[in-house]
Amino acid sequence: MTKPLRLGVNVDHVATIRNARGGPRPDPVRAALLAIEAGADGITAHLREDRRHITDADMARLKATISKPLNFEMAATGQMLDIALATAPHAVCLVPEKRTERTTEGGLDVIGGHDYLAPYVDQLKRGGIRVSLFIEPSREAIDAAVSIKAPVVELHTGAWCHAVEVGDDARAAREFARVVAAATHAGACGLEVHAGHGLDYETARQVAALPQVVELNIGHFLIGEAVFVGLAEAIRTMRKAMDEGRAAAG
Repeated sequence: MTKPLRLGVNVDHVATIRNARGGPRPDPVRAALLAIEAGADGITAHLREDRRHITDADMARLKATISKPLNFEMAATGQMLDIALATAPHAVCLVPEKRTERTTEGGLDVIGGHDYLAPYVDQLKRGGIRVSLFIEPSREAIDAAVSIKAPVVELHTGAWCHAVEVGDDARAAREFARVVAAATHAGACGLEVHAGHGLDYETARQVAALPQVVELNIGHFLIGEAVFVGLAEAIRTMRKAMDEGRAAAG
């Protein structure tokens, strides 16, 4: 039987809009509450080293306010580990981070960074936090995640989604085949499989058909759509697309 598919809504970009002008609005916590009311199964927020969008206060308020699980995205640094352990979210997703990037550009180097990442995974798990690694959709990355003892991987879907967006059908087919193979291998290894980055209604519908994938984390597209249709409607439409894709998986 195919497992249910969860939707995690990333509220980073609400904070980006707020910070562009300063002041308290729009409030990412308000967006999180609206997202949950509209059907989100959880809320994702990335506390970056430079605090370019989500702030420490946002994370504390999210944890104190929302009724659904909080997924705390962070780089593997001592400062972020301390904040995560103090915040005690439901989950932490370890992601790569560069100050010069506009958004996350790829998966963690879980192969070269094995010895560095493993202690972070261990400490977070001992703190009662579910840990996921944001990785490239490759067999090698999945095997490294297994050796690091992370229970969850989130497959980076950005390359596939970008190829779809620009109409490069051949590349899109190759990249989606990588996602399919990675999800299959991760499931066979006993990992919980998530996916995210660049997903829109159509790509979410397509990846939702993969039975190993149990959670999608989506932010930028939903906040962009909210400008035109409202956040609640964007989330309801996304939920419908995911459910349609899941039904195709049997």
